[in-house]
Parts: sequence; structure tokens; C-alpha cells
Amino acid sequence: MNSAFWWSDWAYHDGVVSIKSTGHQLPLRRKFIAVCLNWLIFYICMEVWRIASLRLHGPRIAFTPQRPRPWYFIWACTHAVGGRIDRNQAKADLTIYFEDTTASPAPLLPQTRAHMNFGCSNVSKSHVSRIFEQTFGYGIAVNPSIYTGQVVEKSEINGAHDGQVLKAPFPPKPGCVYQRLVDNRCGGNQVMDYRCVIVGREMPLLFIKRRKIGLRFTNINSDVRLLEPGEAFSELEIAQLIEFAARMGLEWGAMDVLRDRRDGRLYVVDVNKTNIDPPIAMPLKDKLKATSRVGKALQAFVASRAQG
Repeated sequence: MNSAFWWSDWAYHDGVVSIKSTGHQLPLRRKFIAVCLNWLIFYICMEVWRIASLRLHGPRIAFTPQRPRPWYFIWACTHAVGGRIDRNQAKADLTIYFEDTTASPAPLLPQTRAHMNFGCSNVSKSHVSRIFEQTFGYGIAVNPSIYTGQVVEKSEINGAHDGQVLKAPFPPKPGCVYQRLVDNRCGGNQVMDYRCVIVGREMPLLFIKRRKIGLRFTNINSDVRLLEPGEAFSELEIAQLIEFAARMGLEWGAMDVLRDRRDGRLYVVDVNKTNIDPPIAMPLKDKLKATSRVGKALQAFVASRAQG
């Protein structure tokens, strides 16, 4: 298999599965097992697709400093269009800066003419909040020591899913960021957010995710649908989101966006340059459709750079 023994990245001890590259720990419970089985079905489909696509001679893509494993969306999208993961940057059509960390020193530009994400080395929550305010003209970050009302406390670390709603004012905790609570409720006991996929300077599609309000800071969705950007956002909002991604240096990845039902405004709450998509709760046919479309957008990006 092309995944190069990806299971070696996982370790099990005392009822907990750990991902060595990121340090994330996942308790081995029934829900986690169900998620793994769901993802495994998608992975098997992608392996079949990868083998069937070998004749397509898609783009050769190099990654640095890490190589993506099959659970990352870029792995699936690369193989969906017959692409190859190449260790040699000099022979690659595209080099992607790929490091599953929240912040790191700015990487050196690669040898290849086409490259992605080399300007995106910081996706911490505080940095996202600063760039969001610069782009949209209004903010989401608050100082809990002087703010009055409900706020969200989160770790700076990307992918922690440790958010909690607290009532301010109170002293801030080191290593945490604080944001106003966006009212993204939809219906009685659910919340809704948008995961916007970015390829180059385009947003080819987005996932609309709904989950129970008690699970708002988790990845446990009750319903996920595939949408065109124009079905969720105005032309101005799409332009602002793409401008935000450009200011972040994000050329591949995803942004989590909420709409506040009180003021109607959009709020970008998270940026992921090593996104794991499509969401597990999405029907398989839509997962494959999304992967194909984003793969073609990636292929078009490479072709545009080759033409100068």
C-alpha cells in the first residue's frame, strides 16, 4: 500500500490510542471504534481509487518536513486525480509545507516552482483572531478580565477541541485564548458551522456541519452536507474569506466559520493547514464527490503554476 505502514504512527497503552506525530491521545471507546471503522471504509475506497488512477499520470507532489498519512485530506485528494507523493522536491510538480503543528519557524522556500503553505506556519487561535479582525473589520477576541458575559475559553493548540463556555469577568489562564460566544444555534438543541476548503486562492466547496449543542466543541457531528460557497455566503463574504486565507498564507487547508444568528456576521474561529476531511458523518458518496472535486482543484492549481 502507498501509505507506507501508516499504522506505525499509532501507539496503544492502557486503553488510550496515541498519535506519535502530534501527541494527540484518544480513549479507546465504542464511539472511537465506530469512527475508525467508518473512516476505514473511506480509506479502502481511496486505495481502490488510487490504484485505478495510476494511469492518469497526475501531479507529483512533495511534502516537507512531514509526509501526510491517509487520514489527511491532501493524501486522498492527491491520489484521487492520479497524483504521486514524491520524496524528491527537484522532481516534483508541487511542494507543500506540511507540518501538523500549531506554530513553527517560517520554512525555507522549496526548489520547485509551485509551492503551497510556505507562508502559513502559525495557525494559533490568537493569530487567527488577529488576522480575522484585520480582514473583516470586527473582532472575536475578548479580554475576560474586563469583558462581561459569556465567553469561550480555548487552548492555543490546534485541534485540541477543549473549548468551554464561561461567564466573564475572570482572570485569564496562561496558554488559553478567549473569544465572544457566537450564537450559531440552528433549531432547538443544535449548532451549525461551516468548514470551508481552500485550494490556492479559491474555495471549491464547503461542508455544513450540525451537532448537538452539548457537543459544540467536539468533532461529533449529527449531520454533514456538501455545499457550494454561494449557497452559504454572499459574494462579499466569499471574497473576505478568501482574503483572510491569503493573509494567513493558507493555500491548502480549511477554515471553520460560524454565523451569529443575532447579528448575521461571519466569524472565523479556526484554521487548519493539515485538515482531516471529509467529515466522518458525511455519506460515503458525498465524501468521494468532495474528494474528487478538491483533487481536481489541486490539479488545476499545479497546472496554473506550470503555465507561469
